[in-house]
Amino acid sequence: MLDLLIKNGLVVDGTGAPARRVDVAVRDGVIVRIAAGIDEPARETIDAAGRIVTPGFVDIHTHYDGQVTWDDELNPSAAHGVTTVITGNCGVGFAPVRPGREEHLVRLMEGVEDIPGTALHEGMTWGWESFPEYIDNLRGRAWSMDVGVQLPHGPLRTYVMGDERAGGNAEASPADIAEMARLAREAMEAGAFGFTTSRTLGHLSSDGIPVPGTFAEDDELFAIAKAVRDGGGRIFEVAMAGIVAHDDRAVTDRELDWIGTMAKETGLTATFIVLQHDQDPTRWRREMDAAARWRGQGARVVPLVAGRPFGVLLGLEVRNPFALRPSYEALAGLPLHERVAAMRDPDVRSRILSEEPVADDDGRLMSQRGLAIVVERCYVLESGAEPDYEQDPSRSIGALARAAGVSPLEVAYDALTASDEPTMLLLPLFNYADGNHDVLHEQMLDDAALIGLADGGAHCGAICDASIPTYVLTHWVKGRTRGPRLALEDGVRRLTSQPASVYGLSDRGRLEEGLRADINVIDLENLRLLAPRAVRDLPAGGLRLLQDAVGYDATIVAGEVTRRNGADTGARPGRLVTNGA
Repeated sequence: MLDLLIKNGLVVDGTGAPARRVDVAVRDGVIVRIAAGIDEPARETIDAAGRIVTPGFVDIHTHYDGQVTWDDELNPSAAHGVTTVITGNCGVGFAPVRPGREEHLVRLMEGVEDIPGTALHEGMTWGWESFPEYIDNLRGRAWSMDVGVQLPHGPLRTYVMGDERAGGNAEASPADIAEMARLAREAMEAGAFGFTTSRTLGHLSSDGIPVPGTFAEDDELFAIAKAVRDGGGRIFEVAMAGIVAHDDRAVTDRELDWIGTMAKETGLTATFIVLQHDQDPTRWRREMDAAARWRGQGARVVPLVAGRPFGVLLGLEVRNPFALRPSYEALAGLPLHERVAAMRDPDVRSRILSEEPVADDDGRLMSQRGLAIVVERCYVLESGAEPDYEQDPSRSIGALARAAGVSPLEVAYDALTASDEPTMLLLPLFNYADGNHDVLHEQMLDDAALIGLADGGAHCGAICDASIPTYVLTHWVKGRTRGPRLALEDGVRRLTSQPASVYGLSDRGRLEEGLRADINVIDLENLRLLAPRAVRDLPAGGLRLLQDAVGYDATIVAGEVTRRNGADTGARPGRLVTNGA
């Protein structure tokens, strides 16, 4: 008897091949047959008529390093068809760690990835020192999806050099480098998929310290890379210098030179983050062209691109332009519907708009005074509607303000208080210099580029880009009106077999007999994203943004249904997946 039979669906197998109407049979967590008209008895049969059937999605860029120790569901990714996640990105994580020095790594994660430190302190269960011990700790856990790990540079450098030398980015000594290399090889042999480092000046701990390794010299980077190779690792991920702080062409050229050289010498796959910058809107093309040249020389250099504009969400439940103004702060403790009702009072509105922030938070990346300036660049994501991430610039708050002859803050204020339901403003920081998604489409057409910036588990109060897998289908495959789309088969391939192949996950990412039964059954016609919403469900009452989706009939991991009609079933078949397993 079969465990599961999915009948009458349109199978999009993840390879890019044309979709076909066949049935999928599953036994013992494995796909045992794909054919038309399968009529074997099964413990459960899913009628997928009018649905597409795809492999489970593989998300290679998440920050669940701490969350995996307290949360077995792993939202927000679980709600978007994801069945495998990779953690340890951007050079931050929680192993290795000296006993008693855990706080340093919490501050690093809190600052770089905007995960509340209180939630990490309250929720995390530690119990390891070395990276292999961290892997062993995770090996005994179960989740709604599989979890793979990478070794981050920040904890590694801190473990070897100590907080002060590593955090001050002192040059590593030959002995330091040798020890980092030894530990990197040890981590790969234990099952890590690769190594990650951040060289981005905007990546700072909560106390303002750059990620250890930001200024690492070539001898350190190349020694670690060779150890990663020798230990069986596959990936060397880089958040490049210049991504946030400036657009110095010489810096990015230098970065791509050492990245390409390292990849060619070691045989590792080097991945790097690509974003379009307002200050230099065509730099991304030079970066991707450089990667293509390195691939032409035999080096595996892979751009990581985003599926939509990279920015932040503002709203009355999260960061907003009116915080720290006295009249707003007098209402800030009220439940949202009461606060909105009070803010609609003309006198209250006038007072709030006339005030300045009472506290000086200008040292923050986005200060209240800064928000008041950049709010004109925001777009309104209307409550109750599927959020539109590709609005025409004429719909920006600045354009609406000019048309109405009022200030951008007035337009923002009225948008945030227009509905009793929460309303968000989207502030696109990257990938929207041209006011459309044409650059994103061009980036995704690069056959080597990976959709790899969903950041699941991170930037909790600012974004919910973990929904990008759904957005690929709702926007890029079926909904885009302002430019070309992706074919269904190609969109699914980019979420499944392509990332799985780069990470060596040969048992998943395709619907094929003999492979792992990680599967989505999706009502594509009715698939849609809902508006982002703020919840306080992290440990210690920490806030995060979630974004639900309608249209996932079932998500299946190793043959077990983990989500049905958008709801968690409680099944936990997900396990730690290791490189080479």
